Amino acid sequence: MKKINIKQTLLLICTILILASCAKKEDAAPEFKEENLAPFSIEFDNIVGDRTFSINNTSSLYTNAAGEKFSISMLQYFISNIKVATADGKIYTVPQDKSYFLINGADKTTRFTKVEVPEGDYTKVTFTLGVDSLRSTMDLSKRTGVLDPAVGGGHDAGGMYWGWNSGYIFFKCEGNSNVISDDVNGDPTGKKQFKYHIGGFGGYSAPTINNIKTITVDLATGGIAKVRKDRQSNVHLFVDVMKIFNGKNAFSIAAHPNVMFSDYSVNIAANLNEMFKHDHTEN
Repeated sequence: MKKINIKQTLLLICTILILASCAKKEDAAPEFKEENLAPFSIEFDNIVGDRTFSINNTSSLYTNAAGEKFSISMLQYFISNIKVATADGKIYTVPQDKSYFLINGADKTTRFTKVEVPEGDYTKVTFTLGVDSLRSTMDLSKRTGVLDPAVGGGHDAGGMYWGWNSGYIFFKCEGNSNVISDDVNGDPTGKKQFKYHIGGFGGYSAPTINNIKTITVDLATGGIAKVRKDRQSNVHLFVDVMKIFNGKNAFSIAAHPNVMFSDYSVNIAANLNEMFKHDHTEN
């Protein structure tokens, strides 16, 4: 009886060792080769504080740190220049022509930035919130797709380009709040509307506001991205829109209901840095 138990124990140990060895081989990162591309995506999942994001939430208003209730009617922002990095410092930059995306809060299908990167295990992702100065000043033939200045109409509609400023709106958020006055300091139309159009790439011929933000997200805690050809690796980020108001430069809607190409936009742009948080990775 004891001999049988010993044999069974040895067999069990051998089986465990074999399975562990196989698991290690399967999980081992492949050799990093830039030509060995595989599918990869970053998901920008909009939230507002501890609540789900929704457009025109007039029946269930959000409340910021100043106690102001508000709804959101438009949310759009550019994501570009995606990079991935391994634990040992290998970095891959997605080719620029394939690395410009417009996230539209009204269209959930736009929340994924789908690209290709070399097979590997990645511990960090980096991207730009906005459009870099080089692309902003290129000929229109190099600014197509979501970068076409004509897309969405004028900046007062769904467009993301200032014709009068020759630059892109990197981040656009519009909505309504009853705290907004009806005079020139608020909304003279009486619609109680706020508008935050944040842009500025540093200027073409002379220095101007530069609100381009580079965001790096560490994936170590929520799960690294194991990019392989036979699967879709997706990094799921929460994008907390409440940080517009409640970030390190907290402000009230009543005091600043309309911010566009002005010095105060720098304060809001700094808040946008805090919006992105890694939740998990799907491999």
